[in-house]
Amino acid sequence: MTYANPAPLGLACIALTTWLLNMVNVGWFDASAMPMVLAMAFALGGTTQFCAGLLEFPRGNTFGFVVFCSYGAFWWSLALFVEFFAAKVPAAFVGWYLFIWGAFTFVLWLASAALNRVIQSIFLSGWLGLLALAVSDWTGMPVLHVAGGYLGLLTALLAFYLAAAEVINETRGRAVLPVGAYVPA
Repeated sequence: MTYANPAPLGLACIALTTWLLNMVNVGWFDASAMPMVLAMAFALGGTTQFCAGLLEFPRGNTFGFVVFCSYGAFWWSLALFVEFFAAKVPAAFVGWYLFIWGAFTFVLWLASAALNRVIQSIFLSGWLGLLALAVSDWTGMPVLHVAGGYLGLLTALLAFYLAAAEVINETRGRAVLPVGAYVPA
């Protein structure tokens, strides 16, 4: 039996939800846009991405399973936090939340070294963005918050590109959009 590739779905979930959140982080929109971000985080970033991760399991793709299920849960936790608990939690502790997700993203970036260059770039920009946001919460430096937001926008663009590349390349049966395939030494 052949299974469909759920990775483009999971990548699209990352891309679209990350883009919306980081439009707020960089200051293009204010907090009044957050209800749409939260709706997207629950439905697409959380639920749909988690499902994409579950679909990676029968394919034997441990990396995809861990990535999509973990970040699906990340979006659920972030949306629940913003909606119900944000006013009660010190910024420094939010910084730790972002830092541990950044540390996890760093580990996934290391693991992605055996994958294509676009996926490596997604995890590198995601790790650096989370680190900038964490340090911003620890220090109160808004410039780092904006920098983290721009790194998040880059992460979203890269994830969208890879989702498009995987769908287009698979549909066409050839590499139309290059992803920088991993070549072992």
